[in-house]
Amino acid sequence: MLAHFWIAFIAFFVALLLGEWQMYIRSPLRDWIGNPELYYRSVTAHGSAMGYVFPTLVAMGFGYAIVELSLKQPLVGKRWAWGGFFLLLLGVVVAMAPVSAGVSSVLYTFYPPLIGHPAYYIGVVLVVVGSWIWVALMSVNLRVWKKANPGVAVPLPMFANVAGAYLWAWTSLGAAIEILFLILPVALGFKTTIDAGLARVFFSWTLHAIVYFWLMPAYIAFYTLVPRAIGARLYSDTMGRLAFILFLVFSMPIGVHHLFQDPQVGSGVKFLHAVFTGMVSVPTLLTIFTITASVEIAGRLRGGKGAFGWIRALPWHNPMMLAVAFSFILLGFGGAGGIINMSYQLDFAVHNTQWITGHFHLIFAGAIVIMYFALSYDLWPHLTGKQLESSGMMKAQLWLWFVGMIVLTFPWHVVGVMGMPRRMAYFDYSNPELAPQAITVIISFIGGLLLVVSGLLFLLVLLRGHMSEAIRLPEFRFSQPVHATARLPVALNSFALWLALMVGLSVVNYGYPIAQLLPLKETSVPAVPVGGHP
Repeated sequence: MLAHFWIAFIAFFVALLLGEWQMYIRSPLRDWIGNPELYYRSVTAHGSAMGYVFPTLVAMGFGYAIVELSLKQPLVGKRWAWGGFFLLLLGVVVAMAPVSAGVSSVLYTFYPPLIGHPAYYIGVVLVVVGSWIWVALMSVNLRVWKKANPGVAVPLPMFANVAGAYLWAWTSLGAAIEILFLILPVALGFKTTIDAGLARVFFSWTLHAIVYFWLMPAYIAFYTLVPRAIGARLYSDTMGRLAFILFLVFSMPIGVHHLFQDPQVGSGVKFLHAVFTGMVSVPTLLTIFTITASVEIAGRLRGGKGAFGWIRALPWHNPMMLAVAFSFILLGFGGAGGIINMSYQLDFAVHNTQWITGHFHLIFAGAIVIMYFALSYDLWPHLTGKQLESSGMMKAQLWLWFVGMIVLTFPWHVVGVMGMPRRMAYFDYSNPELAPQAITVIISFIGGLLLVVSGLLFLLVLLRGHMSEAIRLPEFRFSQPVHATARLPVALNSFALWLALMVGLSVVNYGYPIAQLLPLKETSVPAVPVGGHP
């Protein structure tokens, strides 16, 4: 578990530095570097580390901890777990080598018909296969526990953990198909053309549902760590199960809303995906209600009175309390931007602008990552046997991340509305049309500096914990619900029905555009090698 977390956090910090460098060279604070490929090389490494490596390792490490801590059983298949870990590490090295050499600057979204070195795609596939081993182990461990505890309710942490694993297995299939059957044959020289439109449809299979895989550890922390950490009880175990079930069902059939401006997908399919994108907000609204009610319980148990007195009574000195409050605020801003993106008409105004960059950084780097920090602080003493004593540093780190994320992303939304495109390596701020945007880029750069300092403090807190004295800790426990339930309906204690719905909705929402595009030969275009000559 510690191995997974440490590699995740190292990858996170390296990617954080790369992101700040990108903002610096795009800003008017220095002259243009003169080579745009360096910028896109950095963006590819930043996106790949943040999108594939960091959250996958966090989910895997947290998942293994959940097995042992919630099921009260040793991890079944530990050798396989190590095998998956080292396979993932191998994939990271294989993928990052050609990116570092400048022959795979295709961003983490691959962007066909751009074609990078085959090693990059093979490395990404190895990362995914390593994570699939984790998916299998989560299923196996749940089956072993159920066999030993027939008819007993699966603990909520494990139920949510397995839901996240199944979601990842299904959503990662889209990118895997794109790489194995469309991109790699071209990268290996067997073909000279690629159907870029079909490839983008397959990647959209992964592109948005991957966000819900990223958020699963954060939402598990909401339900199973936050109430206990602040001295409360979970308002509703049933509501939590419903939320994770709805994520499993509705996260997949929505990715085409990223292709609203792409001509190869018809408007009917786009409308269908827009509707389901709206549906996926339901589990988030359930979560906000349930966790807010749980937090109110903490405030009232601490003597809070009246309609709002319980808010003042909350343990604001507790890093977990700060983290969940900051996460909800950032989730609110990011979710509001997402409503704009899911609208077929409004998306025209912000598509491929810095607005999009601001939106997904608020969701992932803001609401999700800040809970990664919190769950790490909560688990670390139980993983190391040593106390984290830097409470003041933890709170400073969380405040810096929250403020830094606001300062970083709000200007992106402003310039996005003004029309600034994303993924541009250079802007000529001497142009009178672009000059008003210069100050917003500088402000975002300052926000990025705050994030770098926060990331450094996070690593220091964990390192200081490793160097502190060993302590005896009470048995780790997850949050307990207000109303405990020994037995649950089968639908809330198993996954067969929900997996069938997930697969069925995916086939309905993706089957038609894929079937329509597959037989079309004239849609293929010449591949454009990166780092070489066409």
